[in-house]
Amino acid sequence: MASDVSIPVPSEFGTFSRLRTMQFVGTERPWLNLYGNRIRPVAPFGSVSSTPFTDPSLIHRCLPDELLLEVFSRMNPYTLGRAACVCRKWRYAIRNPNLWRNACLKIWQASGVETNYRIVHSLYDGSWRKMWVWRPRIRNDGLYVSRNTYIRTGVAEWKVTNPVHVVCYYRYLRFYPSGKFLYKISSQKVKDVVKCMNRASKADCVFKGDYILTEDQVETALLYPGLRYTLLRMRLRLRGTTLGANNRLDVLKLVTTGVNESEVRNHGDDMLGIVEGWEEDETHDPDVPAISHGRGLTPFVFVSFEEAETSVLNLPVDKMDYFVPG
Repeated sequence: MASDVSIPVPSEFGTFSRLRTMQFVGTERPWLNLYGNRIRPVAPFGSVSSTPFTDPSLIHRCLPDELLLEVFSRMNPYTLGRAACVCRKWRYAIRNPNLWRNACLKIWQASGVETNYRIVHSLYDGSWRKMWVWRPRIRNDGLYVSRNTYIRTGVAEWKVTNPVHVVCYYRYLRFYPSGKFLYKISSQKVKDVVKCMNRASKADCVFKGDYILTEDQVETALLYPGLRYTLLRMRLRLRGTTLGANNRLDVLKLVTTGVNESEVRNHGDDMLGIVEGWEEDETHDPDVPAISHGRGLTPFVFVSFEEAETSVLNLPVDKMDYFVPG
């Protein structure tokens, strides 16, 4: 938008009477009128200020601060992060340390309350929110999925063609804060497997094991039942594509080994107790040798339950023959 702007010329330039009024074209900038206007900030959550303040938002006028905090306390941390982007008041409210303390104590419940309190004060300046963002943690609001492919030679037809097949299969991991996890290897897509990854089931080939997180290293162990007990051990490295994401698991080691029946009876469901002190390629059953696998070690990618139906990992091989987890 353009307009004519007149600028009067001082009288000293009287000899140049034609310059008493200068005309030129200028661009209007209406946002310049906003400079210098002071906008009243929103009062912080739980403010004790005696100055009356009327919140223009209808939800804030109808919903007391106590109920708003109760709603936030029922959200998971990832939903809280989205809610903090709504407005300034919600951002202040979600910084309440009680919300993040409960989330941290739940996700690291295996470490114990005293250990978590000691860690947050010694490493994270007493900030539970900072601990949630910076400390490595296993996510339990979805599945870790490893998509693996390999080429298999097909049957030649009439000695004319030599077909090959791209075989695709998945490894699924679901972790629980209690130190247990579920494991499944299948050719089914994520949207189909997520329905059965809620309990161990031989019918669905879902097996239960134990894990422990030490810094960014995850040690897992699970037992395959059968005539000869086979123990699956994995060492994983936890990382994230962004700060606090924790959405990748790199497979450092995958070993299947044998275990005798007496060890299983003595330790019960404690799989990590069975392999405590073992060497990497150690076996306790001569009929089941220790095998260190070098294939099918594609990094695990985290897929939340909300994205299970729309994840790109559901695409067939003809649309995505190879997947780079990043």
